[in-house]
Amino acid sequence: MSDDTTFPVTVHRITLPSAVAITEDVTAREEPLEIRVEGRSVAVVMRTPGHDEELVAGFLISEGVVKSPRDLLEVSQCPSTNNKYGNVVDVLLAGSAVVNWDSLTRHVFSASSCGICGKTSLESVFQKFEVLDSQLPVESIITPSLLATFPAKLRAAQPTFAQTGGLHACAVFDEHGNLLVLREDVGRHNALDKVLGWALRENLLPFSKHVLLLSGRVSFEMMQKALAAGVPVVAAISAPSSLAVQFAQDSGQTLVGFLRGETMNVYTHPQRIAGV
Repeated sequence: MSDDTTFPVTVHRITLPSAVAITEDVTAREEPLEIRVEGRSVAVVMRTPGHDEELVAGFLISEGVVKSPRDLLEVSQCPSTNNKYGNVVDVLLAGSAVVNWDSLTRHVFSASSCGICGKTSLESVFQKFEVLDSQLPVESIITPSLLATFPAKLRAAQPTFAQTGGLHACAVFDEHGNLLVLREDVGRHNALDKVLGWALRENLLPFSKHVLLLSGRVSFEMMQKALAAGVPVVAAISAPSSLAVQFAQDSGQTLVGFLRGETMNVYTHPQRIAGV
């Protein structure tokens, strides 16, 4: 089975000590996408095809270019390009959007594993996005038992990961544990941008009473993107980096790592987690 998100391959499957079998398999598809703003190329990202317009909208949220649906006049995909592997999405902005071209075009190419190439300081991020109020009302506190159900819900909603084992996922849950949106991609930053782009177009930002769940590790740039969307609680199945913890502390975000089974680590602002 193959679709836009997967690519068929033939593999030699080895089972120790000596068995070898030739079999068909699928890998996660990875292709370049050029992002243009007002016809001007600002980035090329390696991504899994699908939800490209959401990815671009989320990218522009993370860059501080757009803040609401009215900032986007048009987002159009251009399938006919000279690049046989990729695609182009061009964005026309409304007059309400302000573009710092020097900042926006600081990286011409971004690998699927790279999200914030070129940014060197926390201060540059806080100039764009306000920190969150860490003292939320009682009804916004989430229980550990509810958090513990999220990884299974995430995995159950990952069709391409089930085929390939090669994609990251980002999902947003409401305070009742309902899964609102999930996106997969070879790049974890792309998966999160797709989530943010979907939310922008659905006019659901900010995510002020929601939990963002990441399938992998938490880095500084993932926390920055979550802050751009106003997410108060970020949870991950894997570990956070030291800079992610520092960023979460400074930004007023609750950061949960190693969310596996019945255990989890709460690194910052534990007051949002009941009983901590």
